[in-house]
Amino acid sequence: MALASTASGSSRGMTREEKKVIFASSLGTVFEWYDFYLYGALAAAIGTTFFASYPEGTRNIFTLLVFAAGFLVRPFGALVFGRIGDLVGRKYTFLVTITIMGLSTFLVGLLPGSASWGIAAPIILVGLRMLQGLALGGEYGGAATYVAEHAPDDRRGFYTSWIQTTATLGLFLSLIIILAVQNSLSKEDFAAWGWRIPFLLSAILLAISVWIRLTLSESPAFVRMKEEGKGSKAPLSEAFGQWKNAKIALLALFGLTAGQAVVWYNGQFYALFFLTNVLKVDAQSVNIMVAIALAVGAIFFVVFGWLSDKIGRKPIIMAGLALAIVTTFPLFKALTWAANPALATAQQTTRATVTAAPGDCKFQFNPTGTFKYTTSCDIATAFLSKNSVPYDVVTTAAAGTPATVKIGNETAESYDAVAAGDQLKAKEAAFGKAINIALQDGGYPLKRAAAKVADQKLDAFVAANPELKLDAAAIRAGEKTAVPTEQAIKDKVLTKDEAAGATEVTVYSIPAAGAFAMFADPAQVNWAKVIGILFILVLYVTMVYGPIAAILVEMFPTRIRYTGMSLPYHIGNGWFGGFLPAIVFALSAYKGDIYYGLWYPVVIAAMSLVIGMIFVRDTLGTDLHTKQ
Repeated sequence: MALASTASGSSRGMTREEKKVIFASSLGTVFEWYDFYLYGALAAAIGTTFFASYPEGTRNIFTLLVFAAGFLVRPFGALVFGRIGDLVGRKYTFLVTITIMGLSTFLVGLLPGSASWGIAAPIILVGLRMLQGLALGGEYGGAATYVAEHAPDDRRGFYTSWIQTTATLGLFLSLIIILAVQNSLSKEDFAAWGWRIPFLLSAILLAISVWIRLTLSESPAFVRMKEEGKGSKAPLSEAFGQWKNAKIALLALFGLTAGQAVVWYNGQFYALFFLTNVLKVDAQSVNIMVAIALAVGAIFFVVFGWLSDKIGRKPIIMAGLALAIVTTFPLFKALTWAANPALATAQQTTRATVTAAPGDCKFQFNPTGTFKYTTSCDIATAFLSKNSVPYDVVTTAAAGTPATVKIGNETAESYDAVAAGDQLKAKEAAFGKAINIALQDGGYPLKRAAAKVADQKLDAFVAANPELKLDAAAIRAGEKTAVPTEQAIKDKVLTKDEAAGATEVTVYSIPAAGAFAMFADPAQVNWAKVIGILFILVLYVTMVYGPIAAILVEMFPTRIRYTGMSLPYHIGNGWFGGFLPAIVFALSAYKGDIYYGLWYPVVIAAMSLVIGMIFVRDTLGTDLHTKQ
């Protein structure tokens, strides 16, 4: 075979065949990550299409649970396809994984919604999503192993680092295509059918990736192992049932991939969530800033992969973990001041105090971000957390009394959702309004949207909002719109009973009298600083992730390499990393501090740093052809 000599330790240039190997493996893996990210980015439109018969809260829960299913099954994909890869071959296996991923994604774009197919539509969607997760669980290990087994010993970090760029490039590609489609269609058309276009475009990427991979040969290390009859007959039991190999998998998980995963998800995904949901920067601006940081930082995956061939894999990964541990809190605080200085200032000067009865406050582990809380304390703290307000909880209230929230000189009484009964909506509106007015008075960057009020409800609206100092007669004498009753009911301006049989409704638009919303003033967002901070976070990602494929591949013998490296990688990234946003939110809500949840990635990274420094050996210089 032409590549049989690639294990040679002498430095040389990359051959044409090796370039094709790297390009084909990387392109396919970019495509698989692109497919995987599409679902998360388009979750709102998918929820409306496939769970339309449910209330919005329930719909969001189902949509995000389906998204989470892809993370949950990734380790099982690693087991299934890792075993096949060690028994049958690397090339065959990752041809199967890319085909499964591509077809699953394409079918999501074609799948009719629940309005047409009923309950069958979401059931099929769950199945397709799980197939995506299984395929991704098998893809990464196959691609990394395939490239590594073609690489010279002294350039393996550089060669495999191209695979490490794929997750970032897949995210980048998905963001770019979604933004392009959104800008080409109206908001209504995109929500109705335009969201399907990025999924359907995956068919083109699939065809290209499969065609290129079909031209590849099997990896030389695997071929040699088969020719010598040294292959494993039971890769799973050999990899994890024998302590000498299981120990390597445990060290790879706790000493490398768990820490690498939290640094990666924190710097590349949670930072996006933090800017959008915590700092309230508009989503399109955040996507652009993240895309710029990713575009600038992606080359460093290759830089650190190349450097790992000079000084070792372990020193670079450990340095990345150490830097992330030391600087995570300062960087996210700097991000707040750069993206929303008004919010940062208000958090320093105005803090809420929640006074509740003992046992009324629960730990808010909320994996989907849409769980409905019922106790008065949980409702209060969830509201404050959602609006990025720091708070302290004091459990000195008498049993059975509702929690209260004090902000400055104002105190608002919360409510129990179960006890409220048919007064729930009224109590929810009154509590939210009281808190928002107190926050606005305390300097928080809140704005009120315009309120659409039907003529039948105008007098009551004026009486319920004395702080606005409205004059009903002046409003009626101003601009008004005649709206068909059916549309007014659809827009929730009034109910059918309130319309009392009228065919048209007079509607007034009252500026700054509607719903409150925390926001980041676009004029105050320091784009250069935000992108700079995001770049630093991405740089840490490249340090821990760039050399990880090389060290994982070199830790395991050829006969169980695909299986052995895939499982710790996907447990680390699928579970330790995949559930990071939910865990960070829960910890932040528990403490009433938007930064407190960052202890999770810091502690996990510290665990991997300690275990890695003590127990993980550097693998630079490993000869994969003799490690069978």
